[in-house]
Amino acid sequence: MLSVELHAHSSLSYDGRDPVELILEQADAVGLDAIAVTDHDEIDASLAAAERAPEYGLVGIPAMEISSKAGHILGFGLEEAVPPGLSYASTLEAIHDQGGLAVIPHPFQESRHGVMARVSRDELAEGDAIEIYNSRLLTGRANRQAERFAKSRELPMTAGSDAHISEMVGQAVTRVDADDRSADAILEAIRDGRTSVEGKRTPWRISFRQAAGGVSRRVRNGFLGLFR
Repeated sequence: MLSVELHAHSSLSYDGRDPVELILEQADAVGLDAIAVTDHDEIDASLAAAERAPEYGLVGIPAMEISSKAGHILGFGLEEAVPPGLSYASTLEAIHDQGGLAVIPHPFQESRHGVMARVSRDELAEGDAIEIYNSRLLTGRANRQAERFAKSRELPMTAGSDAHISEMVGQAVTRVDADDRSADAILEAIRDGRTSVEGKRTPWRISFRQAAGGVSRRVRNGFLGLFR
């Protein structure tokens, strides 16, 4: 079983803090086997992380978190960025056109752009897998809802730290029964549902600090954008 981090953000995300080097160092330090950097609507840092991952004894999976009209969707195994602002169905199609894997993160958390506020349960089930444990939780209710839904539809299940600072990488991991130690094998095992999840809550003080940092960066970038 491989230990995989499937949800982490670098400084390329508007709300991320650290460069890929620190993320990879942390992944190695906590004993992960593989990692996907999933920046918001950006893929360059993830491609760089996937290329450099073997230097840290890791498998790198190119990925991104895409802002569809319905909410956030994780795309894995991508070579090019999927544009934001597409419909839910079109975003899934764009991921699949690249041979990628579409995972729906925190679907029941509307405040964090979960898709369930804008899609039906049948549409939600069109994703390849459901993130049933997201480490940035308050009560855990949304995670439990996601798990119940995934089990009711017999969908593959994943976990992710949703780390926005390197120290939180590895808070939640997906255990993957892959045929070999490669990105393709990991994604195929997830498609087949050969996974289990484990994780622990991101401390509230860190979640709040991450959220506040994201807001301040958005405001600052918007302000600077007025002068570009």
